[in-house]
Amino acid sequence: MKLAKLVVSVGAMLFAATLAAAPQVGQPAPDFTVKDSNGQSHSLKDFAGKNVVLEWTNHDCPFVVKHYSGNMQQLQQAMQAKDVVWLSVISSAPGKQGHIDSAKAAELTSSRNASPTAILFDESGNMGKAYDAKTTPHMYVIDEDGVLQYMGGIDSIPSAKVDDIAKATPYFANAATAVLAGNIPDPAVTRPYGCSVKY
Repeated sequence: MKLAKLVVSVGAMLFAATLAAAPQVGQPAPDFTVKDSNGQSHSLKDFAGKNVVLEWTNHDCPFVVKHYSGNMQQLQQAMQAKDVVWLSVISSAPGKQGHIDSAKAAELTSSRNASPTAILFDESGNMGKAYDAKTTPHMYVIDEDGVLQYMGGIDSIPSAKVDDIAKATPYFANAATAVLAGNIPDPAVTRPYGCSVKY
């Protein structure tokens, strides 16, 4: 009986720890310190006073390929025109799909006409796990006070078909627009879709 209670108690503590560890909209975004594709270190606090977008990505994922047919680039340009910091995060571990080096990062940025502020290499997966990043893409919006305001899918149609972009509700774009206007996104949390992050 005591053993059963202990198992239940430990299970409850682990569940509570998991809940506590998950990022929460309306709360300070988890801090991070990671290097970018140029070897420069970045922390969330470096961008204090600016709105920040986090985009988990994997260039080999069909869902990422879908949005890099032009949609993601347009979003990057629109956000940066409003002085938003856009950080593309690669949490693929060495040897896993999507893991790249600096040269490949530069080639992909150029060939796709992408324009992130920086590409972050999260090889340890610590940053991704702190944000509970599950898919590529998985999108986050952090306001200028460092508060997480949106996390979830880029849009409402979980497919790899380019044609579906125009038909979908643009959850991420709507949320970012709301944050830039000083409003709270609605919805602030949506279900992400894509390939699993290759931790």
